Amino acid sequence: MSNEVLLDDDRVNRVGIDEGILCAGKNIAQIELILNSARESDRTLLLTRLAPNVFGELSAQWQQLLDYDSVSRTGIFGEIATVSDAPKIAIVSAGTSDVPVAREAMRTLFYHQVNSTEIHDVGVAGLWRLQQRVPELSRYPVIIVVAGMDAALPTVLGGLVSGLLIGVPSSTGYGVSRNGESALTSMLVSCAPGVAVTNIDNGFGAACIALRALRAAVLMEAVND
Repeated sequence: MSNEVLLDDDRVNRVGIDEGILCAGKNIAQIELILNSARESDRTLLLTRLAPNVFGELSAQWQQLLDYDSVSRTGIFGEIATVSDAPKIAIVSAGTSDVPVAREAMRTLFYHQVNSTEIHDVGVAGLWRLQQRVPELSRYPVIIVVAGMDAALPTVLGGLVSGLLIGVPSSTGYGVSRNGESALTSMLVSCAPGVAVTNIDNGFGAACIALRALRAAVLMEAVND
């Protein structure tokens, strides 16, 4: 089975973003093999889509060694140094049902030692909730916005703030929301210019876009200097 695992140890040096291990579709033996490989090479690891029942099937030693969050279904192996920098990224969700996707983004940023601010349940159905947070949100250079159903939140924010907006359509909704397909379509046809859009429920991908944006800003400063 060892030939089924080949970790990309140099990815973080090449692109500034470490490899994320998608656990969905992997069996317990494969996940534990990946963890053991990370331990042998003395590296940290971010596990995504690690369902609670799968986490519960891991051996006791791995359960103890992982920083596991059941809401986001993420696990972190290894010590992550804390940073004191003020958050440059805000993560906004339309409703409480969108929190798992937003939390996946937050955990991905945390793994990469980037602080973020979470703001939840400010969907446009109660517009006053969003209006109260607009002055705060306007100070962030990057905002990740998670929304399901009609996914109007990124469009509304796109007309109110100047930072980079990363829309994440969630599978939250009934009937014709079609597990997030309607939200995806809504974000793709947004009338607010410049809204980036990820795949459905892809909090990890949204965080990676945000990380690239921050890295691009640093590179731009270096060029200007």
